[in-house]
Amino acid sequence: MSMDAVFRALADPTRRQLLDSLYARNGQTLNALCERMDMTRQAVTKHLVILEEANLVTTVRRGREKEHYLNPVPINEIAERWIGKFERGRLAALSDLKQRLEREEP
Repeated sequence: MSMDAVFRALADPTRRQLLDSLYARNGQTLNALCERMDMTRQAVTKHLVILEEANLVTTVRRGREKEHYLNPVPINEIAERWIGKFERGRLAALSDLKQRLEREEP
């Protein structure tokens, strides 16, 4: 899966809201997701299709309904590729500082 598709999918606040909803409670149906959104069922479906194409959401059919699940792998890949390598040194320095401050506290 292309990271470009993941970035495009994450660029929209509505899609991020859907991902947050799935993070809070994984395995939701379209009806359950629509209850939390201020938009039509058709609009939510279009956003879910984009998230599925970016591999951020997977679905499992249960009878007549589909349950939607968050797939965190592409987000983790972005974190490792784009955030991790730039922040490792800074995070290590902050961690060292925190440990020194904790040792100095009475």
